[in-house]
Amino acid sequence: MALSRTRRDRGVDYWPGFVDALSTIVLGIIFLLTVFVIAQFFLSQEVAGKDTALERLNAQIAQLTELLSLEKVEKVSLEDDLARLRASLAGVESERDRLKAGAGSGGLLEQLGAAEGKATELSIELDTEKRATTRALAQVELLNQQIAALRRQLNALEAALEAAEAKDKDSQSRIADLGQRLNVALAQRVQELSRYRSDFFGRLRAILGNRPEIRVVGDRFVFQAEVFFDTAQARLRPEGIKELDKMAAALIDLEQQIPPDIPWVLRVDGHTDIRPIASPQFPSNWALSAARAISVVEYLVSKGVSPQRLVAAGFGEFQPLDPGLTEEAFRRNRRLELKLTGR
Repeated sequence: MALSRTRRDRGVDYWPGFVDALSTIVLGIIFLLTVFVIAQFFLSQEVAGKDTALERLNAQIAQLTELLSLEKVEKVSLEDDLARLRASLAGVESERDRLKAGAGSGGLLEQLGAAEGKATELSIELDTEKRATTRALAQVELLNQQIAALRRQLNALEAALEAAEAKDKDSQSRIADLGQRLNVALAQRVQELSRYRSDFFGRLRAILGNRPEIRVVGDRFVFQAEVFFDTAQARLRPEGIKELDKMAAALIDLEQQIPPDIPWVLRVDGHTDIRPIASPQFPSNWALSAARAISVVEYLVSKGVSPQRLVAAGFGEFQPLDPGLTEEAFRRNRRLELKLTGR
């Protein structure tokens, strides 16, 4: 009855579940932001490449259009020259025919010969202009074909750019949907793990009792190092082994209750005070704190707890609870912390 009354007085500690849920959601958001930034980077690279190709094609089209305009002007000029030459040739031939009709004197024959020579010269010049006009028309046709090919490439690039933009919008929509589903899944897992953590901590409180050397700080159980170890040692004391036997039984029962798809571990963190240690066995406080955490984990494994559910970590003197320099502060900082958390 005294134990039940103590548990009701202390109430249910929701803080551990809240802290773990918040950290898990933050990790999920960071993951989604990383995926989004990577997708945006590759899409921007692809769109930038297509924009460069579009600019290059537009410049080529503008250049070819200018050449086409010049060729058209030259074509018109050649056609004018051709018409002029035809008119001159027609006049000369008319003059020749007139002279032939009235030929009778030497002077007229000379004029007729001159007219025929001029007509021949104009015919040659006319043929030259015709060939130049034919070449100009062929070059205009070639330019028209090149412009048409470039316009087809431009249309293909614009279609690819539109497809890339549509893909980008679809990716953003899918990322948003994935984020919503991930948040829901994370919230469900956090709620489940929080419930099991609360049950486990409640059982540990009931098993270990209300003792000053064992307390709850935030989302973890804190044991003073003297509960398990002698000064500057990492070998478990008999009194500490008794406490670990109780903890191992609670952990084995917890493993059977938590669904296997929930990734959880019990993290054992070793801490020391700031006074340095330098012995052949432990060259630093870090080595001592890690060795103590490993001793606890190895003993729990020997009692049947799955090693996949245990983590040992050493923090040395770098995470003190009390910044003071008194013996009481040193005693509070020499500790082992147990935290049930996600893997």
